[in-house]
Amino acid sequence: QVQLVESGGALVQPGGSLRLSCVASGRIFSIYTMGWYRQGPGKQRELVASKTGGGSTKYADSVKGRFTISRVNARNTVYLQMNSLAPEDTGVYYCNAEHLGWSYWGQGTQVNVSS
Repeated sequence: QVQLVESGGALVQPGGSLRLSCVASGRIFSIYTMGWYRQGPGKQRELVASKTGGGSTKYADSVKGRFTISRVNARNTVYLQMNSLAPEDTGVYYCNAEHLGWSYWGQGTQVNVSS
């Protein structure tokens, strides 16, 4: 069982930056592929970025060049650095841990991009 706790969501103006954090319980954090998903108003949940234990990354086309996912295995933590935020980035951001078909979710953190 893995428990995930996100933090860092806030109201930010367009063009601004935020860093989301997700702390995981457990002693074998490094084996999980960690991902950030988001669900905007009236939209389905979508993958934003993911990073495997080996360091391979994947990004949604809409965030490439603006968002960066990183992880510190020694701290059981994954981050999402979000720059040049736009109103369409608004939504609830969820942390996900996945390994061999097992998938765990955090409770989500709200990001609002508005002037």
